[in-house]
Order: sequence, then C-alpha cells, then structure tokens
Amino acid sequence: MASAAEQLAANLNWGALAKAEELKKRIWFTLGALLIYRLGTYLPLPGISPSAYAQAFSNAQSGVFGLFNMFSGGAVSRHAIFVLGIMPYISASIIVQLLTTVLPSFEALKKEGESGRKQLNQYTRFLTVLLAVVQAYGISAGLESAHGVVANPGMFFRISTVLTLLGGTMFMMWLGEQITARGIGNGISLIIFSGIVAEMPRAIASTLELSRQGTISVGVIILTAIVAILVIAVIVFVERAQRRLLIQYPKRQVGNQIMQGQSSHLPLKLNTSGVIPPIFASSLLLVPATIANFQATAAGAPTWLTTATALLGHGQPLYMLFYSGLIIFFAFFYTAVVFNPTDTADNLKKHGGFIPGIRPGERTAEYIDFVLTRITGVGAVYLVLVCLLPEFLISWTGVPFYFGGTSLLIVVSVTMDTVSQIQGHLLAHQYEGLIKRSKLRGGRR
Repeated sequence: MASAAEQLAANLNWGALAKAEELKKRIWFTLGALLIYRLGTYLPLPGISPSAYAQAFSNAQSGVFGLFNMFSGGAVSRHAIFVLGIMPYISASIIVQLLTTVLPSFEALKKEGESGRKQLNQYTRFLTVLLAVVQAYGISAGLESAHGVVANPGMFFRISTVLTLLGGTMFMMWLGEQITARGIGNGISLIIFSGIVAEMPRAIASTLELSRQGTISVGVIILTAIVAILVIAVIVFVERAQRRLLIQYPKRQVGNQIMQGQSSHLPLKLNTSGVIPPIFASSLLLVPATIANFQATAAGAPTWLTTATALLGHGQPLYMLFYSGLIIFFAFFYTAVVFNPTDTADNLKKHGGFIPGIRPGERTAEYIDFVLTRITGVGAVYLVLVCLLPEFLISWTGVPFYFGGTSLLIVVSVTMDTVSQIQGHLLAHQYEGLIKRSKLRGGRR
C-alpha cells in the first residue's frame, strides 16, 4: 500500500485539478475569503483626518509600528478597520495554550478530544474579545493624543473606535476559521500571508525609488536580493528536513497466516513548530509596543516611554534579544503541544512496533523525547538565524523590512503547506477514482 501511494504521488498530474470539483470549490472559497479580507484593509476608520494620520504614520513607520503594518496587510497605514489585524486572536491562542500546561482543568479539556477542543476554542474567542477591547481603547486614546489626527475627540469617538476595531478583529477571526474548515490551508496563516504578499510590490517600488534618488545604491539592492534568495533556499531545505527513526514490526500470526516482519520510519521534522514561533513572538512584541508608540509620539509623552519605545524599535538590540528569546521558547513550547512522545510510544507498543535497541514503552518515549529535543534545538537556532540575519542587513542598509527573514519565512512556509494540502486533496481524489473504476470493472465481470 505504501509503495502504491508513493507511485501515485510520483505520477500526480496537476491536470487532475480540473476534475477535482471539491478541491476547486475549496480553492475558490479561499480566494474569495482572502479578497474580502483585502477589501477590509481599505475601509477607513470614521473620524480620522487622513493627512494628519499619514504624517503621524510616516514618523513612526520605521519602528515596530511599521512591522505591525506589515502583519495587518497595510491596514495601519490606511487607518482601516482591520488595524488590529489577527494579532489579538493569536495572543489569546498563546495564553490559552500556555494555560493548558499550567492549569489541570485546561489540561483535562485538551485530553477530552473534540468537545474539549471546542471549549478551549470558546475560551480563546472570549479572551480575544477582551484583548481586542483593551488594545482598541489604547489605540483610540493614542489617536486622540496625536495632534490633529481625530476630528472630534471624545468618549463617542473612543467607543465607536473600540467597537469598529473589535468588529474587524472578530470578523477576521471568523474568516480565518472558515478558511480552515471550508477552504485550503490554515486560515490565520493565509490571512497574514496575503497581507505580506499584497504589500510586497509597494515595498519593491519604494526601494527602487530610493535607489533612483540615490538614497540606496544598486549594489545594496542586489545584495539584498541575493540574501533573500539564499534565505528562501535555506527555508525550503530545512522545512523539508526530517530525522527518521527506524520502526520494526515483528512477525505475527493472523488466523492461519503468518505475517512477515516489516519496518517503517517515524518522521520527525527538524522544524516541527513551522512558522508559529516567529508569528507568536511578533504578536507579543507588537501588543505593548504599538500602544506605547502611539503615546510616545504624542505631545508631552514621558521620557521613559519614549526611551522604551525607541529601544523596542525594529532592528534595535533589545528588540532582537526579546525576539530571539521568544522564538526559541515558542519553538520548544509549540513542539511539545503538537507532538507527545509518550502517546507515540504507547501507540507503537500497542501495534507491536519498537525502535531497535530501545525497550518499548517508557524507554521509547524517553528516546523519542531526547531526539526531538535535539532537533528542535537545531530548528530553533535555524528560525532565529533566518529571522534575524536579514534584519541586521536591513537595519544597516535601510531597505524596507518586507524583505526580512520573518516575512520570507511566513510566505515560503505557508506556500509549501498550502501546496502540500492541495497535493493531498488531489491524491485522495485520484484514489477515489481508482476505487470507483475497480468497482465498475468488478461489476462487469
């Protein structure tokens, strides 16, 4: 069966997409949902002076404020209703997942299966509302404190802004869940991916304009392009890298037949956590820094707040330090969430499988955990290097950070994941076709 699957995957014809009706519906649904999201990034907040806001944004876009604009798909620069983006939902997901490792009640819900997962998702939504309200109120207060940005400041503006931004975040959360359930790929990741990709042409145009003005040399642009290509190659190579553990199955008797011993592999990805650690790390850094950035640009802002905002600016040493630490933490944390060595060892023991030289059960779990910890350490270092090395180059050259490691990692990883899901649907469609044809042939005989 395995060899047949490999042969079918090798002969997979992308022309079969025309016959896969279910897959085409999922792809069109995903594209339509992403188009709706992009339209929402152009709907402006009410009560904002466009010229004054554009001036305030131009003064702050070189820091974390500009990075927030990248993750929101340009909604921040256009003072749109999707200013908060999907980050409150991501922050809430982080908190709930952390609670599953701390609180026994949350851990019990995680083990209950589908019902427990639904309950945890409900807690995540409630927490998303709370975080979005707090962040939206901070943004509304910051907008009021900025000179000339708000036409009619007051409590009515704050309430309307909070409700508008909250509605935008909840709609994006719902849209991401719909893409995951009825479309192709992970909805939240695709929303962030589409925002980055949509703003890249503008970043390229602005970079070329800076080169035309003489601000950036042609050599720097060529060097940045070479670094970007090398980073993409490294990402593709590492994301496909696996550590395969040999699994042996002994001879066994089924009825009157004796089944020969078989061997297979347990694949452990070098980067099990994928693109989650950079997204989680960025979201945690953006929450306090964005509100502080609004306040720091206001007249009469305290000195300590201005200093803290400057230290947390994009490309600053303190930002890089926190960013690296959070990436490493979430690489190990998310790997522990999605892969349980004890459960894997129990399943192997239940089906008679074992790792040569390792006793089944607890010893196998310890060995898998040992191997997984080592390769996760390598994967965490890879994530830090990919995300930070281009950032140092960008800080040195002044090229827009749309070409940074974080954005490239998200774009390449989400693309690979989506393509693999499309291939999986095509493979399943071809299997269904083979089964139907075999049944028809059997019926004719």
